[in-house]
Amino acid sequence: MLNRSLMLKLWLLLIIFAKALTINSPAYGEIIQTNPQKPDSFQERMRQQQEEQNQQTQEQLKETWLKLNLQQPQLQQEMGRQQQEFTRQRQELRRQQEFRLKQQEMGRQQQDFTRQQEFRLQQRQLRQEQEIRQQQQLRLEQLK
Repeated sequence: MLNRSLMLKLWLLLIIFAKALTINSPAYGEIIQTNPQKPDSFQERMRQQQEEQNQQTQEQLKETWLKLNLQQPQLQQEMGRQQQEFTRQRQELRRQQEFRLKQQEMGRQQQDFTRQQEFRLQQRQLRQEQEIRQQQQLRLEQLK
């Protein structure tokens, strides 16, 4: 977007500059001056009009050049702001990714802990069952 705007301004500047050059060219002036069918006063008016147009074109060219030069720092500031915003968004995305990874890791740790607890519980139940069987077997032996 920024490059388009800058390119458009440069093209406009080029067109204005090209127009100023063609108006100031000797061939253009000779066409006006070498027309013998026109009276001198008309030629003088045309010459004055041409000079005024040349001056206006040059002033427009200067104004455009100044505007471009004045806008350049603004454009650079805008680019800087956009770069900062991009950097901020990228950092936020990284932070969110890290947060998700930590959540996944915590979920894995919780699953591991739960499995260990279940394993311990199963071990305890197995021992209790073995103790009960041993006690039952002792009672059976005592009754015999």
